[in-house]
Amino acid sequence: MATDTVGLPGDPAVRRALGDLTGGAENFTQRRVERIAMIAVAFASAILGTQSFINALSSVQEHPGWHLVLCLIAFIPLAIMIVACLVGVFARVTSAVFAGAFVLVLLAWPAATAGLPADVDAEPWIWYLINVATTAAVIAFRMPLQVVCALLMPLLYGVVRLWQLEFPPPQIVIVVVLDVVFALIFAGVVLTLGWMLRSVAVGIDRTRATAVASYATAAAADAAEKERVAVAALMHDSVLAALIAAERASTPRERALAVSMAREALTRLANADRDAEEGPDEPVPPVSVARAIATAAAEFGVALDVDCDVDETAPPVPGRVARALALAATQAIANAVQHAGGVGLAVRLEADDAGLEVTVSDAGDGFDRDAVPVDRLGIRASIVARVAAVAGRTAIVSDADGTTVTIIWEHPR
Repeated sequence: MATDTVGLPGDPAVRRALGDLTGGAENFTQRRVERIAMIAVAFASAILGTQSFINALSSVQEHPGWHLVLCLIAFIPLAIMIVACLVGVFARVTSAVFAGAFVLVLLAWPAATAGLPADVDAEPWIWYLINVATTAAVIAFRMPLQVVCALLMPLLYGVVRLWQLEFPPPQIVIVVVLDVVFALIFAGVVLTLGWMLRSVAVGIDRTRATAVASYATAAAADAAEKERVAVAALMHDSVLAALIAAERASTPRERALAVSMAREALTRLANADRDAEEGPDEPVPPVSVARAIATAAAEFGVALDVDCDVDETAPPVPGRVARALALAATQAIANAVQHAGGVGLAVRLEADDAGLEVTVSDAGDGFDRDAVPVDRLGIRASIVARVAAVAGRTAIVSDADGTTVTIIWEHPR
């Protein structure tokens, strides 16, 4: 009898199995959110970067030298970051490089613009890159460093801008402050959106992981219950047969037979996780089921002739089905011997082109099936469940005139 066992979700084997099942689903949503954010940042950075680059060209033409160096430091990492975000490779690294490069540009801005006339009415080209740099920090860094960059870059721009303007009159200062406030608000919005989307993605992935773990736990419990039923049925069949044989043993040969049956029961229990002892699944003639039933009855010390009615058109029965039907009928015989003393015991097998039917009847006092305790598996597991496992069905009728167990299996159509 083959039994499949499933470990708990914490076991390494189950974790590997769940990994194959989920295909990396433990962070599926997080990866999708990060990918969408990279693409959105790439397009937004391309638009703002183009606007800043156009303004930077005029500055380079008017004041070459330091402006050209700052442009190279700022726009080359920006272009690489945009390509990396679109492709989805090294996006975090290139975003971190651009954010650091932009901070260097801000720090060098006062020295690069020293002694040059400043345009008070228009923002310099570095202004258009502040929001790009804060967004790049959201892609590249964790939350604490994101907050530092969101505050540092706008404030640093305000300082270097006022320094470039050589501390202008209050109305110009107000304009610079408003620019800084706008940059801070935009950085806060981007920071909040990034945090919210990532938190939602983590929650979804955790919920999915919990659902998969719950399914694995339920599957493990179901497998354990099936294994318990299978082993209990195996023990019930083998041990009961051995006990009946031992009880009826009166000669050395019968005692040796009882010992052999007990040894076989222990062997089958030890090999409960293997199907090697079950034999092949090659089709067998229906009459072989009758022979198997008669042989098993003889092990109980019951001389039984199985009444066979096998039609010539009856096709062979799969070996697995034949063994299941024979074992189920054997259990019905064991029940009749144990509870009805084998009074009026008779077995009939009928087979035709439609299927196979085995009837086991006795003339005992009968029993109330609803009164059978749930932990008694002689009928539930050894007969009903075993036949159902091979797509068969069982009918049990019991009253004061006796008990009849009918086992029916039909060929697939």
